[in-house]
Amino acid sequence: MKLTRNTYFTSDHHFGHENIIKFTNRPFGSVEEMDHELIKRWNDKINKNDKVYHLGDFGLCKGERMKTILDQLNGKIFLIKGNHEGAAMANPNRFEWIKDYYELNVADAEAPNGKQKIMLFHYAMRVWRSSFRGTWHLYGHSHGSLKDDETMNAFDVGVDCHDFYPLSYEEIKAIMKLKKWEPPF
Repeated sequence: MKLTRNTYFTSDHHFGHENIIKFTNRPFGSVEEMDHELIKRWNDKINKNDKVYHLGDFGLCKGERMKTILDQLNGKIFLIKGNHEGAAMANPNRFEWIKDYYELNVADAEAPNGKQKIMLFHYAMRVWRSSFRGTWHLYGHSHGSLKDDETMNAFDVGVDCHDFYPLSYEEIKAIMKLKKWEPPF
């Protein structure tokens, strides 16, 4: 567990994926413009030593192009595999690790036992380990198409939902505080 002020979460950049612009109605005129702006917004928030948990669909392009993009991004990147990871998998050394899912513990004095548990997965789930105890679930994949359930400690961290920026742990926590989740028993 590390301090929370330099821990970030994001998903679904789809670097190099021209069709994502029309599929999700992104406000970019070209894939080059989109990639440039996504890199800029990433680096506006992320510093060199920050931790970034990317919850999948990093990009849909050739491995060489992905390497050029990855070389421009700040931070230590942890990748949760999505369904579009061929280019990312061609550049595994840029990631701290690559996993199918991950159960993260973040140091937080306000959380039970001084740590907030977070289930990281590309896909949205209705239940997850310890969800009834207040464990959060962060996901991507849906590009904002799933209606947020204010009674669940879960939401979409994809860039399409957050003005194309990663979210800090503090921003995630503020969103979770607005939820109306209660323990089921």
